Amino acid sequence: MLVERLWRTVKHEEVYLHAYESASAAHAGIDRHFNWYNAARPHSSLEKQTPNEAYAALLPAVKLAA
Repeated sequence: MLVERLWRTVKHEEVYLHAYESASAAHAGIDRHFNWYNAARPHSSLEKQTPNEAYAALLPAVKLAA
């Protein structure tokens, strides 16, 4: 379900808004979107953190568990 929700977001926020000239242009646009999505877009489910910020906050706990 998480992947379906993520792909829906990618389609509505990136793919449907651009008429790509080629597969490589689509790849570049989707790559740019994922970089923005992970580094700059705050998520309500992560208490307004970006996924990168949330992941970085978990790293110390993961290292202690290992």
